[in-house]
Amino acid sequence: MKTTDLEAMPSEELWTLYEEVMLQLGRRLLREKAKLEEWLRQLQSKDRRMRRPYPKVFPKYQNPKNPAETWSGRGRQPRWLTPQLKSGKKLDDFRIYNDRARRARS
Repeated sequence: MKTTDLEAMPSEELWTLYEEVMLQLGRRLLREKAKLEEWLRQLQSKDRRMRRPYPKVFPKYQNPKNPAETWSGRGRQPRWLTPQLKSGKKLDDFRIYNDRARRARS
């Protein structure tokens, strides 16, 4: 590409050059954007395949005053459980037993 003295160019030629440069830059930006979006799509699809499925965590403990309030035993203790434990009850008092476990305890 030949080097030209921009100061010596007439205004009309400068505007023509400007429009050509802007057109070329716009096209290149669109190509680059499409390429980056494709890479992002590929990365996202790989990430989704790599993550292992986690099993559903069932509740292990239940509030006797409100059976709709349950806790799986993971994370922070729920508000309904903390005062009960401080009053002397044991965590096992709130345990949800299935039929097999109930028969084994009896």
